[in-house]
Amino acid sequence: MEIGGNDQNSFLSPSSSSSLSSSEEIMKHAHKRGTIWTALAHIITAVIGSGVLSLAWSISRLGWIAGPLTMLAFASVTLTSAFLLSNCYKSSDPNNGVYRNGSYLDAVQRILGKKSAWFCGIIVRINFIKLGIVYTITSAISMRAIQRSNCFHNKGHKDACKYGNTYYMIAFGTIQVVVSQIPDFRNTEWLSVIAAIMSFTYATIGSALGLAKVIENGEIKGTIGGVPTSTVVDKIWSISQALGDIAFAFPFSLIFLEIMDTLRPNPPEKVVMKKASVVAVFVTTFFYLCCGGFGYAAFGNSTPGNLLTGFGFYEPYWLIDFANACVVLHLVGGYQVFSQPLFAGIEKSIAKKFPNSAFVHGNLKQLPALRLNLMRLSLRTAYVAFTTGFAILFPYFNQVVGVAGAINFWPVVVYFPVEMYLAQKGIAPWTSKSVIFRVYSFVTLLVILFAFVGSIKGLITARFS
Repeated sequence: MEIGGNDQNSFLSPSSSSSLSSSEEIMKHAHKRGTIWTALAHIITAVIGSGVLSLAWSISRLGWIAGPLTMLAFASVTLTSAFLLSNCYKSSDPNNGVYRNGSYLDAVQRILGKKSAWFCGIIVRINFIKLGIVYTITSAISMRAIQRSNCFHNKGHKDACKYGNTYYMIAFGTIQVVVSQIPDFRNTEWLSVIAAIMSFTYATIGSALGLAKVIENGEIKGTIGGVPTSTVVDKIWSISQALGDIAFAFPFSLIFLEIMDTLRPNPPEKVVMKKASVVAVFVTTFFYLCCGGFGYAAFGNSTPGNLLTGFGFYEPYWLIDFANACVVLHLVGGYQVFSQPLFAGIEKSIAKKFPNSAFVHGNLKQLPALRLNLMRLSLRTAYVAFTTGFAILFPYFNQVVGVAGAINFWPVVVYFPVEMYLAQKGIAPWTSKSVIFRVYSFVTLLVILFAFVGSIKGLITARFS
């Protein structure tokens, strides 16, 4: 017998192990409408985000050989993680048979135990919060870029056209307060489809503008070693920050099982998710190489930190405006893809602690379709206010993206998937397969630690310079 995953798809509160009746299981699966196309939409919404805009800058720090190879390496790590996690969706329960793990944390607890789940819960919270902060910063920068683009068009390219980010961050936060009232993850499919279309659009525009600039220049700029620095130490720091930015651009491991739990049971979820992962990683890597490569080829050592907002491009201004508008629309959806599981986990925990509270369980009669209550409204508004406030305090795009990419890449994308796979398959220590996976885990840990230290140094320098 198979037992269903979380009803609320909670990343933060592993579901109980009580079994469901056959009729309940059938009813649960009847509500799953996901296909390979919805899975692709969710993955692409999660992956092609604000990170793509910093890839040209990252390649400029690494150079023409190390830059593309590093992106291919991170793509391979991400796809490996997806294959490992696909084996963790179903786990054996000695009392109840086979259990469907509807969330990342649920899988960690069932396969690795409560101590690992406790540590994983901390990592998950950090991940969701950091993404909310990064998306707020990026959206504000893109909104400001639209205003600057129009200013440059009207007043000339030499005009300062300086505008702040704060008002735009508050505007994005206000939008998220409203959109965050969507009841749960399964209700965001339409938002993910729109966001995926937007991400393809602005990635394509960024690549096309870079290619057009290369043709206009009549040469391919850039060098094998990347941007030169005055000292070797400065070069090392810039490389480490570039690694953090690339690490931020790829992973979707945390929502992998969440997406898998939305799929119809036939064909098997594992088969569908493997296909979706291969296609999604191939497509995103292609766009990343185009966007990053064309951007570096166009600007060389002068490559801006954000390809669409650093104003290497001035014309056609309307196309730049449109691309930045697509960024904003995409990140509205991306914010929700990563926030909804966090909301579900916290709200489920509060609901268990206060089973008789009208504040927690009572729906507002004025908005029955949203199943809205005062607890949800208060909690989600406070969360959006926090991410917005932090973004206002640290509005540094490349530095924050670098820290965000490095801070939990290794535990989420490498360590837990590897450990769960080894436990699921019953692979004994010191066997060849076990040693290979442990060496792979250790090497990626060293790379990510290097990226994390460099990105933290960059953020501190930016804050106090």
